[in-house]
Amino acid sequence: MATALDKELRRTVMVGDEPYTVAIDPEGLRLTGKGKRKPEVALRWRDLLSGEAALAVALNASLSKESSAVREAPAEQPADRTPRKPRKRAG
Repeated sequence: MATALDKELRRTVMVGDEPYTVAIDPEGLRLTGKGKRKPEVALRWRDLLSGEAALAVALNASLSKESSAVREAPAEQPADRTPRKPRKRAG
């Protein structure tokens, strides 16, 4: 018989060369970089079981690809224009 998870359980894990803290509690799990306060990954058990977590992971992956593509794209140079004079308001 398994022990009930009624309080937070923390462990350290190495991912590649980076240390992380894994926290598992009755609400879900969190993966936080060692020495950081904000979790890099946070999953609630309900989201994991309903498939919401997989959808969120896929969405975040697609957004991070888009944002990196936008950052890497060269900025367009504006056409050489002369500045316009401000329009006068009809009064």
